[in-house]
Amino acid sequence: MRRLTISIFLIAFTVTLCAAAKDETVAELKSRFESARPEDRPELAIQIARRQLRDADKLYSDGKVDQARAAVEDVVAYSEKARDAATQTKKHLKNVEIDVRKIAEKLRDIKRTLAFDDQTPVEQAIRRLEDVRTALLQEMFAKDKKEKK
Repeated sequence: MRRLTISIFLIAFTVTLCAAAKDETVAELKSRFESARPEDRPELAIQIARRQLRDADKLYSDGKVDQARAAVEDVVAYSEKARDAATQTKKHLKNVEIDVRKIAEKLRDIKRTLAFDDQTPVEQAIRRLEDVRTALLQEMFAKDKKEKK
């Protein structure tokens, strides 16, 4: 009986922690990023980029173009920070590359819904994200070439 009670408590505690982690604001995530260990930074940076991407999509839908552009800039900036942290620690390279590819795809979808004048900043962001992906792919496969030589 006591084991069941402890198990239920642990499950409830875990669910509460997961819910609290999801409720963190972008500002809280950004402050956590700055103080995080280097091996935790790629994941945090991608999490921030995803949140900002979601916010940018909503802001573009609401017609708040200037705020959406700022969110898109944050998406790119934190994707680049994720690349830098992953490259530095040599961890999470593949995961960051996959996430950046998905973010770029979503930005392409968003771009198609925008007025022509609003598409240019999004297209520039997509190009920068492709540069991030290229750098990650080069880093992932460069070590294979060095080992073979």
